Amino acid sequence: MISRFIFLILSVLFFIPLSFAQTKVIKVNAAKSNDYGIQYSLPKTNLNINIEYSEIIQKAGPYARYASRYLGIEEKDVIMEDRTFYTLEDVSVSESGVPNTDHTYLVSFKSKTTAPFVCLTEDGLICTINSEYSPDSEKTNSANKRSLDTDLPEINPQSIFTEEYLRAGSVSKMAEVAAKNIYKIRESRQDLLTGEIDNVPKDGEAMKIILANLDEQEKLWTELFTGSKETIKHTEQITIEPSTEINKEILFRFSQYLGVVDPEDLSGSPVYMNLIDLHTVEIPEVDPKRKSKEPESIVYNVPGKAEIEIYNGTKKIYSSEVNVTQFGTTQILGTSIFEDKKAPVKILFYPETGGIKQIIQ
Repeated sequence: MISRFIFLILSVLFFIPLSFAQTKVIKVNAAKSNDYGIQYSLPKTNLNINIEYSEIIQKAGPYARYASRYLGIEEKDVIMEDRTFYTLEDVSVSESGVPNTDHTYLVSFKSKTTAPFVCLTEDGLICTINSEYSPDSEKTNSANKRSLDTDLPEINPQSIFTEEYLRAGSVSKMAEVAAKNIYKIRESRQDLLTGEIDNVPKDGEAMKIILANLDEQEKLWTELFTGSKETIKHTEQITIEPSTEINKEILFRFSQYLGVVDPEDLSGSPVYMNLIDLHTVEIPEVDPKRKSKEPESIVYNVPGKAEIEIYNGTKKIYSSEVNVTQFGTTQILGTSIFEDKKAPVKILFYPETGGIKQIIQ
């Protein structure tokens, strides 16, 4: 199973689909100095399995057993013991193209063609012929999202403790004082909102800051009873290089105690994948004369389509169609199309698949 795909776990902050939007492009001219020949590669498809999961850290408050007595909070809403566990949030798939060393070609242009040039990625994948390459940048929302909380200084939990609280002689008394402080904060908030105190801030932004500060203080006091919960988002990525169809292969295992673990680690439950060739491309018989024509031809990919399914146990959690060059074939385009100097031809490729995007004349 491991020989079928490469298992890579990468810790990253955010997931983005792998693409060529950020790729540097090299422009190569077909000139006399290189005998009008340009070497390029066609890609093979990698499938990137993007995993999002959460690490949830729960800590019991020191006054958990007093939550019902002093605050009327039901036991089901109180964390009674420290605990850390993981939950699987989402699984998605993106495609990327990497050079296929078995499909590297040298295309030779005739000297009388219209000054052809080719744009290649740094890895040598073909992007365009006779046209500058402009990758389709993914649209992102660059709007600044301002959160009031990010504008406030973080409150030190120790700073909220009052003298009365610190002088309390027992756990029960400390819980009682903590509860009184919660009710005082709530009364202060209510007085601010109803205008029943002097010097109510007239500026709306100042009022928001004061209310947010009171909310944070109440939260810190309340967590002494209910406990606290911190959620840490994690992402992992598994890269698969398919060569054939895949039937119920274990991508990874997921443990509520450890998160994403290796397929062989039986501490987790298996997450399976199926990859089904949809046979959208008819594979032609090999032409024995084709090899001799390749130097004066442009070889490009015709990728096939496949259905990918991912299961968590018996539950399907992801399904989509993907392009897989390994399930397709290659075709040939003669360089004679570049000989008409009055109507120069431009060819645009999908560098991630090696397929032709557009021919412009």
